[in-house]
Amino acid sequence: MTGPSLAGVWGRKAGSLPSFERYSDALKSSGIIWDDRSLDGWLTDPHAMVPGNDMPFEGIKDSHARADLLAFLREATKPGAQQTAQQGGMKGMGDGGMMGGMMGGGHDPSLKGLEPAKQVKAITYCHDTYRVTTADGKTRAFWERNLRLKTDSGEDGPQSSAPALVPAGMMGDRADVIFAAPEEISKTIERRC
Repeated sequence: MTGPSLAGVWGRKAGSLPSFERYSDALKSSGIIWDDRSLDGWLTDPHAMVPGNDMPFEGIKDSHARADLLAFLREATKPGAQQTAQQGGMKGMGDGGMMGGMMGGGHDPSLKGLEPAKQVKAITYCHDTYRVTTADGKTRAFWERNLRLKTDSGEDGPQSSAPALVPAGMMGDRADVIFAAPEEISKTIERRC
């Protein structure tokens, strides 16, 4: 549920599956129709193929590995094919200290004077998606199960009414929003489509 279903992906326009609402504007406006060539380019380097997309994936540089993956996907995503593949781990976001936190090591950073990309200014919720806007003006979409709402009232917690966005997970598709107090959560999230 992190990404859109790949069933029937061949011949489909990029960013067009109605059941998935978190496509980037860049991908939706790319005009790409998925076929062997476009999927190979996407799997090689999604950020070079569609600059500004939100895909948390660096690409697969090995042409043989891509060819094997495309052959598998071609069969596994045919209409009526039984979906047996499960998503595996991919290269992490590169956020300093992320792995230490995931593995139980390291010290939690102070959430007081955060860079604009981690200062939450607004959160909206529509259907199954949260959209988190940060002080740098960027908005990121998260599937509802991938965004965790937490509190930290300690000395390293965020300032009152200044929640922090903290990356979580290895693929860049998960995050924590940490509030100074529980009552701030419902005041911050607006239900809007």
